[in-house]
Amino acid sequence: MTAMIKTLMAALFVLVALSLPGQAATFSMKRGLNLDQWTTWPGEDQWGDAKAILPYPEWRKFLRDDDLKALKDAGFDFLRMPVDPSPFLSGQTVTLRDDLYASMLDSVRMVNRAGLKVIVDMHLIPAGGSRKIGMAEVMDDPRTFDAYVDMVRKMARTLAGEDPERVAFEPMNEPIVDCDSDGTSLWPDRQQKLFAAARSSATKLTLVLTGACYSAATSLEKIDPKTIPDDNVIWTFHSYDPFLLTHQGATWAGDFIPYVTGLPFPLTAVPQAQLEVTLDTIRARIKAEAPWTRQSGLLAYLDEQVASMDSPDKLLGLMDAPFKKVEAWANANGIKPENITLGEFGMIRQEYGNAYVMPAAYRAAYVRDMIARAGAHGFSWSVWSYGGAFGIVDAFNGDRAEPDVMDVIRALH
Repeated sequence: MTAMIKTLMAALFVLVALSLPGQAATFSMKRGLNLDQWTTWPGEDQWGDAKAILPYPEWRKFLRDDDLKALKDAGFDFLRMPVDPSPFLSGQTVTLRDDLYASMLDSVRMVNRAGLKVIVDMHLIPAGGSRKIGMAEVMDDPRTFDAYVDMVRKMARTLAGEDPERVAFEPMNEPIVDCDSDGTSLWPDRQQKLFAAARSSATKLTLVLTGACYSAATSLEKIDPKTIPDDNVIWTFHSYDPFLLTHQGATWAGDFIPYVTGLPFPLTAVPQAQLEVTLDTIRARIKAEAPWTRQSGLLAYLDEQVASMDSPDKLLGLMDAPFKKVEAWANANGIKPENITLGEFGMIRQEYGNAYVMPAAYRAAYVRDMIARAGAHGFSWSVWSYGGAFGIVDAFNGDRAEPDVMDVIRALH
C-alpha cells in the first residue's frame, strides 16, 4: 500500500509539474470584437415564453450569417460572445433550460461557421426591474453562487465537444468583489471553484480567467496563477483608461461622469481656448445640476483628472500603465504574452437617450492607440462593442455607427 501511495504521489507530481503556467493555450487569437447585450432584451416575467427568449443570446434576433462574415472580412479573427447567465438561474426558465443551452451552442457554431473563433463569456449584469439575479446576488448569497458554479459546470459540459482551437470559455466577466481596501480577498477562492467546475466538464477547452473588481489590471496583479496549475488558460484584463474620456455622459458610471461631455481625445486635439470653453460648460453643469454637497468635490475631481492627462506624455503614461502592470505580473509568473488578452476597451459613442454623440475621429484615435498599446506588449485584444452605446458597427434604433473605428480595424489587415 505504501509503494502504491508513493507511485500515485509521484504521478500527481508529474501532472502538476507539466501543467504549471508558461505554455501556450490551445485557443489563440489576435483581434476581436465583443458582441453587445441589447437593451431591448425582455424582462424576466417573459423568460418562460420561448418566442421571447429564443434564440439565445439576444443578438441572434438582430444579426445574421452575413453580418458575422462581414466582421471576418473586416479583419477580426474572434468574437467575445457575452451570454447573460441570469436566465439559466431563473425559475422562469425551468421548462426551457435545455433549449437555452442548445441555442447558446448553436450560436457558438454560427460564429464558427462565419470563420471566426469565439470566447463564450458569462456576462452578469446588475439585477433590476423584473430581473431578480445579477452580479450582487451571485456574489453576496452563497446559495446563488453555488447555483452559478453549477451553471458554469453545465455550460462547460455543453461546450466540451467543440473544437478547442475555435472555442474558449470565460466563466465570469468582471467580478465585482474585493473592490474595497479592507484587505479581504474573496475572489481567488471563488475563481478556483469556477475553474474546477469548468475544467471538470471541459478538459480540453481553454479557460479565460481574470482578476477581481471589474477585471482591472491592478486586480490581476493580486492573482497567484500557480494556484491554478493549468497551462490551457488565458488571463484577461479590461481597461477603459482614461475613464474621464471613454465614458462621457454615461448615466450608469457614477455621479461624476454624467456631467461630462464634449471633451476631445486627446485633450490636446483642440486649441487650449476651445478646451477651456468645454471645461467651463461642464463646470456650469455641475453647479446647476449636482447636489450642492457634492459640487466642490466634483469640480476638484474634474481639475485633477484633466491635469493627469493634459500632455501627450501624461496621457501615454496613463493609458500604458495597466499594460505595464500586467506585463510585469506575467513576467514574474512565467506567463507568455500570447496567454494575455485585453478583453475589453472602447470609447462611448452615445449614451442612450442623450443627444450628445462623440465625434467619430476621437473614438477612432482612441481605439488606434489602445490597439498599439496591446500590440507593443504582445497581447491580443477585443474592442467593446458591436452595437449600443459603445457600438462601432451599429448605433441605436437600427442606425449604423460611423465607419471610422471599423476603418482602423480594416487598416490592420
